[in-house]
Amino acid sequence: MEVCYQLPVLPLDRPVPKHVLSRRGAISFSSSSSLFGAPDPRQLSQRRGAISYDSSDQTALYIRMLDVRVRSQVGFEPERRSSHPYLCIDFRTLHTRLSCGSSPADSGTEKRVHRLLSFQRYLHSSRLLRGIPQQIPLHILDEDYSGQARCMLEKVGSWNFDIFLFDKLTNGNSLITLTLHLLNQYGLVDLFQLDMVKLWRFLVLVQEDYHNDNPYHNSVHAADVTQAMYCYLQEPMLSKSLTSYDILLGLLAAATHDLDHPGVNQPFLIKTDHYLATLYRNTSVLENHHWKSAVGLLRETGLFSHLPPEDSMNMERELGSLILATDISRQNDYLSRFRTHLDQESLCLSNASHRHFVLQMALKCADICNPCRPWELSKQWSEKVTEEFFEQGDIEKKHKLQVSPLCDRETNTVGNIQIGFMTYVAEPLFGEWARFSDTRLSQTMLGHMGLNKASWGGLQPEQTAISEETETSARGSRSKGIPQGSRKS
Repeated sequence: MEVCYQLPVLPLDRPVPKHVLSRRGAISFSSSSSLFGAPDPRQLSQRRGAISYDSSDQTALYIRMLDVRVRSQVGFEPERRSSHPYLCIDFRTLHTRLSCGSSPADSGTEKRVHRLLSFQRYLHSSRLLRGIPQQIPLHILDEDYSGQARCMLEKVGSWNFDIFLFDKLTNGNSLITLTLHLLNQYGLVDLFQLDMVKLWRFLVLVQEDYHNDNPYHNSVHAADVTQAMYCYLQEPMLSKSLTSYDILLGLLAAATHDLDHPGVNQPFLIKTDHYLATLYRNTSVLENHHWKSAVGLLRETGLFSHLPPEDSMNMERELGSLILATDISRQNDYLSRFRTHLDQESLCLSNASHRHFVLQMALKCADICNPCRPWELSKQWSEKVTEEFFEQGDIEKKHKLQVSPLCDRETNTVGNIQIGFMTYVAEPLFGEWARFSDTRLSQTMLGHMGLNKASWGGLQPEQTAISEETETSARGSRSKGIPQGSRKS
């Protein structure tokens, strides 16, 4: 017996290629197939736009496609984005199984799930294995909000683009909406014959694998970097030289460059003996994880499964090369190489390797362009990234670890952190980028950064006074909290 749930078929404005006709819009599951295994084309050719599974299989199946949730007879409640996974979990035991009283059989299943899933979905699966339901109401936006979001997309190439407002107008789906719009705007969906169902599912999973309880490294940051990357791709030096393949690679790298970011830095993972640090031998730990997570979602959704294997492998490898370039510890290496090319005027954008290097530099600029945004936007990002630093410092204090530089909220302020970052990291990079692409946008970015730096400098005395007042108040509270009988004479 088979139960079938019919989904609406997406309208197609072009002929469907034969190699995807039998699988477009359909996923089939049976008790003998794996969750993401290849379905039988003979079955799917008769049921386009359907999701089906064997109703006799008592395993709870949870299928997410086009934001439609399907449950088996056993079923379970929809999953929700988890809270910050590191505020309640000891990092020194994070790589081990969560203690939840599960049986040995469950332990093996949970370990296998942990290897395959991101931190976010691992925590979801852990709860599901323990039988803990999670509920979240489904909010639907009205036409006013969606209409305003569409109006904003008409100016997606503006450097003043307010990603925070756009995220609100899209109900927290800024990364999905923005990336899909840009791919369509460049005609990449048609050109690369991307299956819309697979593409949508890929973007949904990408957005969900960002930890939106991170103050900074979340899906809104990924959307902001993607929008900045689009602005750079529109620059004359790039727009007249880059191929469609380069553009597709650049947009995907921007959207996934911080995928499954835990909200702490690499030194923290190393000193807490996290399994990722061991896996990647303490080298570009987070960037390697972002890359491998992106590749995992590409393969899970089969987004490029219709391409020849060597082409999809090359795309995965070059995607990794772009994401690994965002490692801030290698900043000077890339900057020196970029400066040498500019000094010798040796960049030739008809050369594929040179175009790829420029894409790396563009992604690096997009990743740390917050100081170059208008003050209203830049200030918000500065406060968010500093709060993430401070939250890491709080965890380090809690576990009696040495507090990382810039992570102690009692000795640092937003202003001094931002001034140091602009002086030693942002200004050298964007100065060289302006040499490469001396345009109005480059001058605008440098102008904003100069004004923002001056603004933080003007706020320094005020922030220092507030910090001292807070520290004094905290000391007073601690003093009052000590019972009189316990004070030493």
